[in-house]
Amino acid sequence: MLAYAASAPRTAERSSSPNALLAIIAGHVALVAIVMSARMDLPSRLIDHPMKVIRLQPVDPPPPPNPTQHRPLRPTHGPTVADPRIPLSPLPGPELAPIPTVPDTGPITGPTWTPTPRPLPLPALVKIGPELLTAPSELKPPYPPSKLLAEEEASLRLRLSIDERGRVVAVDPVGRADPIFLAAARRHLLAHWRFRPASEDGRAVASTTVITLRFELDG
Repeated sequence: MLAYAASAPRTAERSSSPNALLAIIAGHVALVAIVMSARMDLPSRLIDHPMKVIRLQPVDPPPPPNPTQHRPLRPTHGPTVADPRIPLSPLPGPELAPIPTVPDTGPITGPTWTPTPRPLPLPALVKIGPELLTAPSELKPPYPPSKLLAEEEASLRLRLSIDERGRVVAVDPVGRADPIFLAAARRHLLAHWRFRPASEDGRAVASTTVITLRFELDG
C-alpha cells in the first residue's frame, strides 16, 4: 500500500506531459504559418512598389586645353639664339695652317686644236647612155633567103658595142641564136646602125647596150 501511494504522484505527472507536447506542436505550427504568410506577402509588396529607373545624364566633355596655358615660358634673360653682337670664342682644337694663296696667272691656255679639213665629196658623174639615130626605115635587116623559103622566124637578143663616135663595132648574141639569122643581123647593124655616143660629164665614151631583134614574115 505504501508503495502504491508513493507511486501515485508520478502517475499524475505522466498525465500532464501530453498536454505540454500538444502545446509545443501547436506553437511550431503557428510559427510555420507565420513564416509562410510572410514569404507569400513579400512578392506582392515588391510588385506594389514601382521600379525606379535611374537615367544617366550625359556628361559634357571637358573643354579643350587652352594653348596659352601650356605654352612654354620664354626666358626673361639671355638671348635665345647666337647674337652677332656677342663675340664667340673659338672652340679649342688643333690649329689649322693657313690656306696658301695661288697667284692669278690669267686665263688657262693650251694648245689650240685645229680641225682637219675633210675632203669634199666628189660630185657624181653624170652618165648618159647611147641614143639610136638610125631612121626607122633602115633598122630592119634583110631576111635571109633560106629562112624566107623555109618560112622560119627568129627573135635575137644582141649586145651591141658602141665606140666614142657612135658606131657599132661589135654584135654578140645573148643566149642561143640561129647562126644564119645572127650573121644577117651582124652585117646590117655594123653597116647601118648609128648612135649618139654615151657621155660622162659631157665627154663621149664607149658603151654597150642590149637590144632584141625580131625576124618576122609579113602575113
